[in-house]
Amino acid sequence: TQPLLYKAIATHPNPRDIYSQKLTEQGVFTAEETKLLDREFDDFLESKFALIKNIKRLHIKQYLEEDWKGFIHPVTADFFQPLKTGVPVKKLLEIAGKINTLPSDLQFFNKTIKLVEERAKMIENGKVDWAMAELLAYGSLVAEGMPVRLSGQDSVRGTFSHRHAAHVIEDTDDKYFPMNQLSSEKASFKVYNSHLSEYGVLGFEYGYALATPHGLTIWEAQFGDFHNVAQVIIDQYISSAEEKWGLMNGIVLYLPHGYEGQGPEHSSARIERFLTMAANNNMQIANCTTPANLFHILRRQMLRNFRVPLVIFTPKSLLRHPKCISALDELQKGSFREVIDDDNVDVDEVRRVIFCSGKIYYDLLVKKEDYNARDIALVRIEQLHPLPMEQMKAIVKKYKNALIYLWVQEEPENMGAWRYISYNFRDVPLVQVSRLASGSPAVGLHELHKIGQDEIISKVFRHCDCELKNKYCGLHCVKGMSRKEIMKQFNYIYR
Repeated sequence: TQPLLYKAIATHPNPRDIYSQKLTEQGVFTAEETKLLDREFDDFLESKFALIKNIKRLHIKQYLEEDWKGFIHPVTADFFQPLKTGVPVKKLLEIAGKINTLPSDLQFFNKTIKLVEERAKMIENGKVDWAMAELLAYGSLVAEGMPVRLSGQDSVRGTFSHRHAAHVIEDTDDKYFPMNQLSSEKASFKVYNSHLSEYGVLGFEYGYALATPHGLTIWEAQFGDFHNVAQVIIDQYISSAEEKWGLMNGIVLYLPHGYEGQGPEHSSARIERFLTMAANNNMQIANCTTPANLFHILRRQMLRNFRVPLVIFTPKSLLRHPKCISALDELQKGSFREVIDDDNVDVDEVRRVIFCSGKIYYDLLVKKEDYNARDIALVRIEQLHPLPMEQMKAIVKKYKNALIYLWVQEEPENMGAWRYISYNFRDVPLVQVSRLASGSPAVGLHELHKIGQDEIISKVFRHCDCELKNKYCGLHCVKGMSRKEIMKQFNYIYR
């Protein structure tokens, strides 16, 4: 493409020869001595080349070897090893007490005082919402000597005003950080509002996590959609650095996700993109629906003896949803649940098993409770990659009288987790219920969004053509039909 440049390069003396000639002119070496050095170095390279021919395996030296000492490259079984991530309630109450206490010598806004009082009362009642579970996870790790670092464009307050990791002191620009009351114990908690450069900030945080394997490093997108500006970092490093270069990294991505009629740029964190890149356990991809599960997955990330990037699709409306609450006791006794089965069913009577992930579960739950439909099982897949296949198979086996299996999502058919799930989980003939395929992640009008959302829910609970007609039908009318016949008869309902 550039013949003149190539010709100039070809006729240009080798830099080594230029340097050798200069040293000879200055009397540092004779011409014979430089030739001898050349030969000695060539012989050295030849000896190493001969040696490498006999080595059958390549060993890549770990980057920052001392810092990463003790960490392993995991296999699939390692991801599903039981791990105790609970924290004694006594310790949680101690941490919550410090978080929910404002110093008497500082002046705070009335809203701040009310917020802290409500949090303290919630803890007193033995419950935690999303924000409280998140802060307790950070506090417990800090208390155990593991530093926590969180950055994002609105991470101190939280984009949806849920976190409040700092409180503004009235009539000043100063902020009070409750978590710093824990910092003096063993480790630090740092939270930063970053500038508007997802590419630059995520790149920095990836590097920070690389150099801090014993700390929890989190990058939060203001809306999950905004990670597209940092896609290069995700493609080149987060999804592939371990396979390419043997680099382990435990960075966590918070990507707010959920269809709530906020428009195309504020709905989808593009679950499908991450699942397309997911292979060989290169990432952990989760869509948690309970505060307790968030608590445990964050602690699990730090208590394992390996580090793999973790992508969490965090909620928006669920941050204040009355049913998105966990008991404080769940933070003590529980652990991360890759799959959450339905505990409000008559197992032998279940006819429809609905697999779903994320916020759509709560939308389906409202309708199920309206119908008191104990013959429908709502099963939540909390971890999408690595996919908990054995747990999903066990659920299918449990509901032995099920006639129809659905995958329900709020994203369009060509987005979300549908194609990943349908390809990887083939134990049952899943029928997909979603929005129609689209070039845009979401519609631009709230009314259109609502129509689409209502249609998804109504399809799941739609009646068949039995005598019940417009009432809820639990599909008991099709007893005796083969599953193939049932699928043929009812498949049109979900399309």
